[in-house]
Amino acid sequence: MSLYDIPLRTLAGEPATLGDHKGRALLIVNVASKCGLTPQYAGLERLQETYGPRGLTVLGFPCNQFLGQEPGTAEEIQTFCSTTYGVSFPLFEKVEVNGPGRHALYAELTRFPDASGNAGDVNWNFEKFLVSPAGEVVGRFRPQTEPEAPELVAAIEGQLPA
Repeated sequence: MSLYDIPLRTLAGEPATLGDHKGRALLIVNVASKCGLTPQYAGLERLQETYGPRGLTVLGFPCNQFLGQEPGTAEEIQTFCSTTYGVSFPLFEKVEVNGPGRHALYAELTRFPDASGNAGDVNWNFEKFLVSPAGEVVGRFRPQTEPEAPELVAAIEGQLPA
């Protein structure tokens, strides 16, 4: 199964797939509203604003698996993200990224290794996966990598279709 075919639901509960963004570079991030890394939302939004017109889409997947740091409802998450960080990129329903309830998207993403060669479980909130415009995972950046870190920006720029 292609990443583009995996069924998803938007934060509003509407059916979706990554296929809705085919032909664009994608930065897929598991996000949380009550995490020490939550300020990364600002950097993610700046990436969307800077590179969106050139073919990048940031996609946020709320996750409550790490110390319950995303306890909110879909409405609470949407309100927090838009009012606190001005998030304009798409957000999806809350998912599990690890364990037996791992969402099918993350089952595929976590097969890809990070720069150190380690694949497997997501370490924490704000782990980032870069997907090429052809739908292939091409990069994995652990949570401590800031959205605007030079290595992440260079990887994104290398995948922009436009």
